[in-house]
Parts: sequence; structure tokens; C-alpha cells
Amino acid sequence: MKRLALKCARNAVGLGIGVGSAVVELLCAVLTGALLLPLLAWPCGRRAALRPATAAARWFVRFEAGRLERFHDVALPPGYAGAHEDGDAQVLRYLALRWPLGLLGGTVLLVGAYGTGLGVFALIGWMITEINHPWYVTMGGFLGLFMIFLAVQGISGVITLEEHLAVRLVGPDQHELERRIEQLAASRSGVVDAIHDERRRIERDLHDGVQQRLVALGMLLGRARRSRDPVLAAELLVQAHEESRRALVELREVAWRVHPAVLDEAGLKAALESVAERSPLPVTLTYRVGRPLNKQLETVAYFIVSECVTNVVKHAGATRIEVSITDDEKGALIVGVRDDGDGGADPRGGGLTGLASRVAALDGTLAVDSPAGGPTAVRAELPCA
Repeated sequence: MKRLALKCARNAVGLGIGVGSAVVELLCAVLTGALLLPLLAWPCGRRAALRPATAAARWFVRFEAGRLERFHDVALPPGYAGAHEDGDAQVLRYLALRWPLGLLGGTVLLVGAYGTGLGVFALIGWMITEINHPWYVTMGGFLGLFMIFLAVQGISGVITLEEHLAVRLVGPDQHELERRIEQLAASRSGVVDAIHDERRRIERDLHDGVQQRLVALGMLLGRARRSRDPVLAAELLVQAHEESRRALVELREVAWRVHPAVLDEAGLKAALESVAERSPLPVTLTYRVGRPLNKQLETVAYFIVSECVTNVVKHAGATRIEVSITDDEKGALIVGVRDDGDGGADPRGGGLTGLASRVAALDGTLAVDSPAGGPTAVRAELPCA
């Protein structure tokens, strides 16, 4: 009951603020109309006069969006008109229809206040004044309670209308939504392709590496078993032992590329330190992240660094690698990998394409700067939200 009362009070305060803003918006609309009326036949003058009007309209839309979110728990999407410099016609239409709704909210509040007054008088009026017509006072009390009920329903209705109006007129543009859907479909397709490429690479590594080692191991053990020369059999067993060690190392490498256990056990920083230790080239790691990261973000950041370090070692002819993991003021994770190699990396290559798909799946961006002669810099921006 207390929570409901607090919610009703918060909604009432929000509508009261909306009444004040509606009055200001009405005055601005009248003033803008009065200024534009003499300029209807002068397009240049009309556009010049509309610039401050649309700037003020965008401010009002942002104010109304903040009021709806703070007092009525109505959050507009980040791409709503008024959050950027586009959508001038949308914000003007919204304000033209918002001020009557704000005044309607004020009428509802007045009805609620009047009903509250009647109810309070019916409850305590007997103690402060002489009642000559108690029947009328009793009926007035019931009327006050009914008006309070209507006001509560009216507040809910006005808030719903405000939400629909805001979403309808200043919500994300339909073309923006379609573009977003296409982007999500493309990123999903890219992730599926990246997964298939990763599976083929794992299969190739197992077939060309571990499987060949195991075949050689079996042949060595078979020769040692059939040999009648103890010295030769001992040499073959030594070779088989070395081959089994190499097969185990390659198997661990494949498992590490699939998903390193240290990433789950100790976090991203420890996993990247392992990448730096395993690299044949010196790797300088800078890790400055002031917030905990979710597993998806850590996994993508790890594979960006791991794939880039592998590419540098194999193809770049570099002597050192610099890796940086930081977070910016916007709340995004910035992953950077830089080398002093020959450059000329193809962003459309298989490895970088797979990384771009992983990054796009998290709504991030991947940029590759690799001019001929070097150096090569890979930068990924991953939103933490």
C-alpha cells in the first residue's frame, strides 16, 4: 500500500512538472507561429527563424524524455528524435501535440485535488464546524472519493497517452530500425561463418598436427614391438616418447585456441599475460580496466588479441608487439594491438574477418590500419553495456 501511494505521488509530481512544461511549450509555440507567419513567403528567412525554434524543441523533447523516465518509468530508446540533430519535423509535431496532453494532466490533478478536499472535509469537517445538512456532506464525501478514483485512473491514462505519443512521434525512425535489423542479421550470419571457419581450422590442426603425431607414434611403437634388437627397440621407444610429448603439446595448443581455461579461472588479464608469455616475440601488455567485465566481452577481447598476435608472429616480420586493454569515458572497452612489422594486412582475410564478426555480434567496431611498410594497428571498440 505504501509503495502504491509513493508511486501515485511520484506520478502526480511528474504530471505537475509536465503541466508547467506544457504551458511553456504552448507559449513557445504561439511565439514561433507569430514569428513565422510574416515569413511564410520568404523561405530563407523561414529557415533562419526555424533554427532556434527547432533547437529549443529538441531541448524540450530531451526534458520531456527525462521527466518520463524519472517520474513515470518510461524510457525512450537511445535513438529517439531529440537525442541528436536529426528529426526536426518529429520534435515539432511532438510538442504541438504534447502541450494539450500536459494541460489535460493538469485538469486531472485539479479534479484529484478537489476530490481530496471534499473527502477531507467529509472526514474532519464535523469537528471544526457545525453541519446543518449532514446528508449533503456525506454525499459530498462519497463524491470526493469517486473524484479521487477518477483522478488516479486519469493520471494512469495520461501517462499512457504520453508514452504512446512519445514513442509514436519521437521514437526511432523506421528506416533506422530496418537498418538495425539488417545489421543484426548480417552480424549473426558473420558469427555463424566465423564459427564454421573456426571448426574447419580446428579440424585442420587436428588432422595435420595431432593426428600425424599419433600416427607416427603408433608406427614407432609398432617397430619397437617387432624389433629383435634391444638397442634399436630402446631408440624407437625414446623417439616414441618424444613424439608423444610433441603430440601432447600440439593438443594443448589446439585446446588453448578453442578456449583457454585460465580465462574462466583467472580472468582476462591473466589470459592475456599467458598469450604474451607463449609468444616468441616480446609482447608489451597494458591493462587498465576499472570495472568487471562479463564473460562474453572477455572472450571476444581475448580472441582479438590472440588472433592478432598469432598473425603478427606468422606473417608480419615484426620484432615486437604492443597490446593495450583500456576503457574509455563512454563505457566501452578498447582493445588495441600494434606491431612494427611490414604492414599490408588484408582486413578481408579469414582471420580478421572472423574477428570482425565476433566484434559485430557485441555491437562493436573493428578497425585495421596496415599501410604497406607498416606498422599495423588493430583497434576494437566493444560496448560494455
